[in-house]
Amino acid sequence: MTTAETQAAPVIDASALSGVRFLVSKRIEDLEGAAAHDEADLLDATARVDQLHQQAVNLDTRWGTLLQELPGADPAQVDTLFRELATMRADLAAAEERHRELTARLNGAWAEREVLRSVYRSLDDVLTSTVPPAVGGAKLRSASRQVFQIIEEERMRIARDMHDGPAQSMANLVLQAEILERLITRDPRMVVSELADFKQSVRRVLDETRRLIFDLRPMTLDDLGLVPTLRKFVKEFGEHADVSAHLRVTGQEIRLPRALEPTIFRIIQEALNNSRKHARATTVEVVINFRPSLVTAMVRDDGVGMDVAATEAGLDSNKHLGLISMRERAELEKGTLDIRSEPGVCTEVTASFEL
Repeated sequence: MTTAETQAAPVIDASALSGVRFLVSKRIEDLEGAAAHDEADLLDATARVDQLHQQAVNLDTRWGTLLQELPGADPAQVDTLFRELATMRADLAAAEERHRELTARLNGAWAEREVLRSVYRSLDDVLTSTVPPAVGGAKLRSASRQVFQIIEEERMRIARDMHDGPAQSMANLVLQAEILERLITRDPRMVVSELADFKQSVRRVLDETRRLIFDLRPMTLDDLGLVPTLRKFVKEFGEHADVSAHLRVTGQEIRLPRALEPTIFRIIQEALNNSRKHARATTVEVVINFRPSLVTAMVRDDGVGMDVAATEAGLDSNKHLGLISMRERAELEKGTLDIRSEPGVCTEVTASFEL
């Protein structure tokens, strides 16, 4: 390549490329959260289709028996059973359509995820080629370590929550099912009461699973918006963390740009998690302030506080990855993150974004 060609070659902005890569990773994260939600719905839809299939078979059998009694069958009974059968078939068709829709959506999400993973790997290759080895190699490796450590810590948290919650509960369900098997032959009358307990246990497992899915990717962000999602999250956070948690909204509530609502939610989620893990707080408050051209999200706790300067200085040593995550999310949406605290004094985290 000549000197003129070298000078004319476009210069790739490594910072902008990193931003695009982060956006791709966020989309992959959103897809996986949506897919987890769809998988849970698909399980429900499959159970519903199986249930309706069995009911339809029973009704078809009754209908066939009734037809054999014609013309002596009661006309009212024929009419009633015909209507039940028509309704059942309509319900079954709707359930099967829902099942097909969820299956197609799930397959589409997984296919898009694989494409985005290829794009992410390509961006990695381009980014690596744009960073001078002598200048940026160490920083790139450090950033990669931080990203992977954040991902690994999140995976460990999810695995721990799954083990302590749904996995343990499902093991108990297996034991209950084995007890029911024995009771069917020994004392059928006790099966009814045991089934009630079994159903209640299944509901608890379903609630725990849905809570984990909500933590991964709350679907209400897309359907209802930031504030309704935060009302649910802050309430459940207070119950599980055993603290007094409140949400306060000021200004005229509006729907925010699509990429901004998940960003604010994740920053608040991380700030609350930090408050629970490190601050030993008894009260936390989340305040969302809507202005005509600005939205701010503030999380304040009454915990033990911290030395902000010392904490910020330790970010490069792979500590306080939650703070790194919050800052990167805020900067990606061209916002600011401000942390105010002192040892022994409450901590206040404020994220601001222009609209």
